Amino acid sequence: MTVPYFLHEQGISHVIPPLRTKDGQLWTRLNAYAGILYPLIEGQNGFQHQLSDDQWIAFGAAQKGVHSVNLPPGFQREIPSETFSPYWREKVKYFLVQAGNKSFEDSIAANMAAGLREHRNEIGFVIERAESLGEALQSQPFDRVLCHTDIHAGNLLLDTDGALFMIDWDEPLIAPKERDLMFIGGGIGGIWNTIREETLFYHGYGGKDIDLTALTYYRYERIVSDIAEFCQQVFSSIEGTADRERSLQKFHSIFLPGQVLDMAYKTDQVLRTKKGL
Repeated sequence: MTVPYFLHEQGISHVIPPLRTKDGQLWTRLNAYAGILYPLIEGQNGFQHQLSDDQWIAFGAAQKGVHSVNLPPGFQREIPSETFSPYWREKVKYFLVQAGNKSFEDSIAANMAAGLREHRNEIGFVIERAESLGEALQSQPFDRVLCHTDIHAGNLLLDTDGALFMIDWDEPLIAPKERDLMFIGGGIGGIWNTIREETLFYHGYGGKDIDLTALTYYRYERIVSDIAEFCQQVFSSIEGTADRERSLQKFHSIFLPGQVLDMAYKTDQVLRTKKGL
């Protein structure tokens, strides 16, 4: 909650700050919980409403503003930094083994296991490529900036007057800017996958100076983490049928044209061509 308040105080009006309590705090205790209150803004997210040209440009400018802030030393100590951890890759490897060795009576789990077996080669390639690129990036110097880490269309709020807000600052990270820029043209939800949208965004951002290795890594790594979370949702319990079915559907959508894997492959091809591979 301190990050969006800080960003708003830095003049980034596209970030909504929490309201202060009567004693001036940004949150309050509610028994074992912390209570945070944000102002109500009526609107739709970026999945529900397509961004206009002006909104794409405004989004780019707002993202540049976030990436350009100078964080106080206290924030730099409190916000995690990118480590290119293999955590999600190891979890997907585990689920692949489970899918190959275990039978599932539950139909949703059985369908997920069948999907993992069907796409084993593609998933294995994504894991291997993410590992290779991540290892290369660990020894590469980067300008590290404040990143939102999940700035897909669902975390953009468009109000009834056309104003745009970046919401859901649950997991900020100090990382290469490509950690956020991977969403522009990344195809999450089957949208944000056109050259026109990228052009408008980078017009607002102020140029497209991108490290293709980092961009490719983050697109593959996002796929890995999504697969891990979908599997966790499906395999951890037979409760919550609707949520488990949504996770299963999202898993299968990964492999469709125009979706995240398709866009990651295209980014990787540009990287390989640039490197002469």
